[in-house]
Amino acid sequence: MSLTQLKNGEIPSPFTQRLNRPSLKQVAALAAATMVLTAVGCKKTAVPPPPPPSVVVMDVTTINVPLTTEFIGQLDSPQNVEVRARVEAFVDKVLFTEGTEVKAGAPLFALDKKPFEEKLAAANGMLAEANAALNKYKTDVARLTPLAAKRAIPQQDLDNAVASVDVGEANVLSAKARVVSAEIDVGYCDVKAPLDGMIGAKQVSVGSLVGKGEPTLLATISQLDPIWFYCNVSEAQYLRGQAESRRTGKNLEDLPVTLILTTGSEHPAKGKIVFLDRAVDVKTGTLRMRAAFPNPEKLLRPGMFARIKVDIGLRPDSILVPERAVTELQGRNFAWVIGADNKASQRTVKVGETMGENLLILEGLKTGERIITEGLQKVREGADVQPKTAAQMAEAAAQAAPQAGASHAKPGETKPGKE
Repeated sequence: MSLTQLKNGEIPSPFTQRLNRPSLKQVAALAAATMVLTAVGCKKTAVPPPPPPSVVVMDVTTINVPLTTEFIGQLDSPQNVEVRARVEAFVDKVLFTEGTEVKAGAPLFALDKKPFEEKLAAANGMLAEANAALNKYKTDVARLTPLAAKRAIPQQDLDNAVASVDVGEANVLSAKARVVSAEIDVGYCDVKAPLDGMIGAKQVSVGSLVGKGEPTLLATISQLDPIWFYCNVSEAQYLRGQAESRRTGKNLEDLPVTLILTTGSEHPAKGKIVFLDRAVDVKTGTLRMRAAFPNPEKLLRPGMFARIKVDIGLRPDSILVPERAVTELQGRNFAWVIGADNKASQRTVKVGETMGENLLILEGLKTGERIITEGLQKVREGADVQPKTAAQMAEAAAQAAPQAGASHAKPGETKPGKE
């Protein structure tokens, strides 16, 4: 009964009240409808899965690859000769210009030779005395020999005279040796270049005392043509080089070698390998190798750092992939391969030399397969991807650029140059 009914004096009868009361079926139907509406309102809209990531792929092909290997090392002269003082004397003159070419036999230093000339004169005097004594002994023998035959003198006198001749001859030999030694010392005062080459800075000046106690270093001469390049070759590099040499039928000594300077420029003249050490250094695991290069212009100097590139030959049917397409993990290399169903799978590959921005693949890939070169971080094992070539990816990026610019424009705003 409502308040209006009470005000109007209307009092509903019990029968009327029973007619207005909802039935149990109506209540149940209303509850069911409420539950359906509640369930529909609470149900979330299903979100479609994200599309597979786009990656850049390339087809695996084979080409004939020129095989080269590089080594870092240092240049040195075939002969670095140290010119040293061989007698004790004062420097009188310096007879060369530092940093210039000198010929073998050219005078370099003049030392004070007066003391040695005096010794030479004394040695010659002693030689003259020894010769005079020897002549007397020989005369005595000639005079006493007939007398001894007639028994006019004792035989012992003749024997003593003959022995004196032998002693005299020995004294002459000793005197001659002293003369030769004095002449050598005088000759050492004229210091000359022992070979053709470039001479460095002088280590002494005029008036310096040299040769006292030890041979004093005066200057150093280096032969510059040819020039030598030294480097260390690892055991693995050596074995690979020998294997390729056998495959191509070329000896290591016959392979052309290019010298690359620190500026990146190449030396115009080609060189060749002239020496490989007999054993591997157990401390470093490397072999000492030497290559020789012509150096007629004397551009290359000892001590320079450089690289050499050895041309081993062509490797037919080789596979090259960008270096970024290969990942390394715990000493193993992997590449992502795309199957016919556009699913990615990781595969172990064996890599060889680095050639510019590419890697030589020795094992693991075949012609006709597709590998991922960009977008490796988006890929999971067995996941779907959208493979695209680099050209397709660039085209998609170019098409997306104007749309992105339009989406950032404000309403009513016009771009420059358009009304």
